[in-house]
Amino acid sequence: MKLRVATFNLENLDDIVDQSPSLAERIKVLAPQLERLRADILCFQEVHGQEQQNEKRQLLALQSLLNATSYATYHVRHVKTSNDEAYDQRNLVVVSRFPITEVEQYHHDLTPAPAYQKVTAIPDETEAKPVKWERPILYTKIAVREGFELHLINLHLKSRIPSNISGQKINNYTWREAYAWAEGFFISSMKRVGQALEARVLVDRLFDADAAAKIIVCGDFNGHPDEVPVEAIRGRVENTGNPDLIHREMVPAENTIPDSARYTYLYNGRKRLLDHMLISKTLIPYYRNAEIHNEVLHDETIAFALDTKFPESDHAPFVVEFEI
Repeated sequence: MKLRVATFNLENLDDIVDQSPSLAERIKVLAPQLERLRADILCFQEVHGQEQQNEKRQLLALQSLLNATSYATYHVRHVKTSNDEAYDQRNLVVVSRFPITEVEQYHHDLTPAPAYQKVTAIPDETEAKPVKWERPILYTKIAVREGFELHLINLHLKSRIPSNISGQKINNYTWREAYAWAEGFFISSMKRVGQALEARVLVDRLFDADAAAKIIVCGDFNGHPDEVPVEAIRGRVENTGNPDLIHREMVPAENTIPDSARYTYLYNGRKRLLDHMLISKTLIPYYRNAEIHNEVLHDETIAFALDTKFPESDHAPFVVEFEI
């Protein structure tokens, strides 16, 4: 039995009047991409919610996309607000052929928000305030078959865009001072690494409960393979210095992809790997291969320069295959 698990940042999937490209135009491009994945389980990021009168916010744009594919009847689970509805923007979603037996989301539940006092804010800040990351972590347990349960952690870590510093921006794209930009970048980095820490705490709790747990951590990490957020989740023995923890390491599936194809994002002509599939060593016996479908990936800076959005996502889908 083959098992294919994919992660894909759909880039602001929405259905807004007069949006360009329209949802219909995006579906024409995205649906074939999803079909090509031949996935049994899909993890999505950046799925926006839609509202209907007298109803809770739902993922209607995503359902329209799935209805145009063979995934229309799959099980769907997503993060929810305290009102038990989809978030307005950037929902995390898991779509599975197999039953989803457990769903949890974590947002400062395993790690409290760190306190930080900004040094460049106008007016001056007089005390430290909590630094919270915007999105929760989505955890699902999936019953692939009898005796084979998969623990799936879907992430979208904080972007590399600097966090706002009060009084230090002339407009959305212009900072008053370079040092204020640097502090905003530092705060975003703190959020990104902080949520990576929360994900790693969750991984270790799963291993505490079951040393043989089969775990995948995937999604948009907004970080390169050798950067701190990825390293924090991997837990390499080279970093911990503790050989007793070697069985808890998370292994990047990208390691089996040739360098020339090892990227999910293009920026200023540079190939970047921001989306990752980290698998536990307990899954290595079943692992067969990995693919990144980046043939139609556009350079994000072209869209920015032309103020034009492409119907494709600015991220490439990443799929791994196991044989159970």
